Amino acid sequence: MRICTAPPFSSETVDETTRDAAGPAGNGTARWHAHDLLRLRHLRHFDGEPAWVRDAFAHAPFAVVRRAQAAAGFVAIGMRGTRRAERYGTWAQAFDVEATIAPEDLVDAAPLSNRRTLPAFIALTALQRDAANLKRFVWGPAGSVGFELATHVPTVTASSDLDLLIRAPESLPKEAAVALLAELQWHAEREGIRIDAQLETPAGGIALAELAAGKAHVIARHAQGPRLVADPWFVKTDDA
Repeated sequence: MRICTAPPFSSETVDETTRDAAGPAGNGTARWHAHDLLRLRHLRHFDGEPAWVRDAFAHAPFAVVRRAQAAAGFVAIGMRGTRRAERYGTWAQAFDVEATIAPEDLVDAAPLSNRRTLPAFIALTALQRDAANLKRFVWGPAGSVGFELATHVPTVTASSDLDLLIRAPESLPKEAAVALLAELQWHAEREGIRIDAQLETPAGGIALAELAAGKAHVIARHAQGPRLVADPWFVKTDDA
């Protein structure tokens, strides 16, 4: 993702108190978390902004919360265009947020009738109905599937992955991770797509596949950047 080169603050102006209150997303406010979709009334313009951003915003005034530090009163967001290469990271002002849609808010959402036969939507419907292990968690679709369900703007294609965000505030044993991954892989293979599941833990975003592999350390995606952690549920106070 291309990132805005002129943030509306310097590193010295990041509000450490509000940043810590934001949890793993680290976006300057506890109201929003990574992968939330925000409906915006206005999108601030920055020098160097790609030409497609204004058209994309006019077509669908939504952005996704990304993991990055932001000053109080701002939230780090990512814009999505019509093509896969059109991704842009920038910042929105908090008072421009009209509505927030978390991935779990979309767990029972259905696509438009003429879109239901796309493999990613078929897989999501099957998970909603049949995934016993997944039902133990708070979860929801992210990525292109989540964006389309929230906005009704066609973004999913026949080859799209199904991205899932799974809330995991408490420790998940390896055996449970393996069972959950196997369940998701079974559905993915049946529909001929890839299901990419990310666990949201106190340390940040962890790939379910990495945790199930039993690695000594896994990569946690955090507002301060990716880092290796031995236990995503044991976070030092100064690391949060």
